[in-house]
Amino acid sequence: MSVYKSDLMQVLSERGFIHQCSDPEALDQAALTAPITSYVGYDCTAPSLHVGSLVSIMMLRWLQKSGHRPIVLMGGGTTRVGDPTGKDESRKLLTNDEIESNKSGIREVFSQFINFDEATSGAIMVDNADWLTPLNYIDFLRDVGRHFSINRMLSFDSVKIRLEHELSFLEFNYMILQAYDYVELARRYGCTLQMGGSDQWGNIINGIDLGRRMGLPQLYALTCPLITTSSGAKMGKTAQGAVWLKADMKSPYEYWQFWRNTEDADVARFLKLFTELPLDEVARLAALGGSEINEAKKILATEATTLLHGRAAADEAAEASRRTFEEGGLADALPTIEVPAAELAAGIALTALFVRAGLASSNGEVRRAIGNQALSVNDRRVKDPAATIGPADLTASGVIKLSHGRKKHVLIKPV
Repeated sequence: MSVYKSDLMQVLSERGFIHQCSDPEALDQAALTAPITSYVGYDCTAPSLHVGSLVSIMMLRWLQKSGHRPIVLMGGGTTRVGDPTGKDESRKLLTNDEIESNKSGIREVFSQFINFDEATSGAIMVDNADWLTPLNYIDFLRDVGRHFSINRMLSFDSVKIRLEHELSFLEFNYMILQAYDYVELARRYGCTLQMGGSDQWGNIINGIDLGRRMGLPQLYALTCPLITTSSGAKMGKTAQGAVWLKADMKSPYEYWQFWRNTEDADVARFLKLFTELPLDEVARLAALGGSEINEAKKILATEATTLLHGRAAADEAAEASRRTFEEGGLADALPTIEVPAAELAAGIALTALFVRAGLASSNGEVRRAIGNQALSVNDRRVKDPAATIGPADLTASGVIKLSHGRKKHVLIKPV
């Protein structure tokens, strides 16, 4: 049972979001007394965030639902440096155009979770390039750099790991810039809480310490656990790659299927973290045993997909799954790739088409899957790896259904 009095700390605690907190009692009192402003930072290293970022996104969502003000900090400036946290090698440096393009994609994702109507919510999205880019290096060293201890920075795990390989001076400055972000947000927007993954604890504490040394009011840190599945897999990573949050990188159907495939032991935890179902309903679903747990997984999939893609898309994905698996039929919501009709008329090698559809990474993988009886075309098992796919394979719906196992399907549509 939660010991917190504020709605914010109570919901974060009861739903499993809190891993570390710098001063939980004081933060609870601050959240109880008046609305607080909190931020999470996201570097622009890819055109979309993936499911691994969803815990911190949900923290910001609950923060807003509890009457507080979220700030989404885009790392347009820090992405030019590269966060060494959790990495054993330097990040690839991106061009400014690549960073801006990635930033646009990430903005699109956040609009599904946070209300950025300042007139009603005050929530904002800001870019640390606004204050990091114009910095005068000499002034920054004098005014900010003097507050950092090299000895203390070398004690952080994120730095220790990189020192086993090679840590560039550029990356070493990352934690200084992140700490300075906290100071700037406190000064500009009255931000007093930074949240993030537990791997960011050292960086966030650095920001609190810098704020104290620079005469700011008390600042707080709160981190969420880094989520792994019960089998030890990193959240958001699959054999096919990252589970992206942008619909054009991972369709609503594929996203629904990701949650439907949750391991039994993770259902209760994921219902708390990744849906807004009441906790008594979560407890009821978690108590289901045997094959009934699959119903809980379907509810998890539909509720999680609703938050990102909307109820209509989630229901369509659920129905597509039912038709595909329970009736063996085709569904418009299945991932679809288009191929030129002329190319299909000439015949496309089966191995090449499965690779093109993203159902295998190579022709060799296709052949191995055929040997394991794992591939189907229009629900008919594939036996010949030398086969070609052509117009004769089109169904009455004018598409061709490729399947790898029971859970991965793609429709081929001639255009």
